[in-house]
Amino acid sequence: MVKIVLFCFIVCGIYSLDQATKYLALTMLSPGESIPVIDNIFHLTLVFNTGAAFGIMKGMPLFFVAITAVSIVFIGYFLFFRTKDLPVLEVLSLCFIAGGALGNLTDRLRFSYVVDFFDFRVWPVFNVADSFITIGAVMLFITLILPKKKEL
Repeated sequence: MVKIVLFCFIVCGIYSLDQATKYLALTMLSPGESIPVIDNIFHLTLVFNTGAAFGIMKGMPLFFVAITAVSIVFIGYFLFFRTKDLPVLEVLSLCFIAGGALGNLTDRLRFSYVVDFFDFRVWPVFNVADSFITIGAVMLFITLILPKKKEL
């Protein structure tokens, strides 16, 4: 039970951080406006992404809402019913993915797009949720390719 509460806390923390930063971006930036933090390296640029990662498959909001909702339910199942079977790093990676997915799902339901604002100029503009989804996916990939400890 303590694990489930901890996992919910992590997911809610990521979700809250994502939504708070998006709120700040929406209130402090105009669409398309770019404010240099480190000139020509890192800018804050408000972009409304109607597609998936990197803006691919634009204009399919219902598809992304459905896919994201199914993914969150699937991850929730593992977090609530299979936690004892999973290594801690796998569970943490699923929490990262779920928290980020929930943040972007909220945007899609509220606005029909995702609010992005981190702009490194050599990479598509992204947000906090995207960061946690990516970190979680990399962590999950690493845990899946590492050899499992064998029981004696």
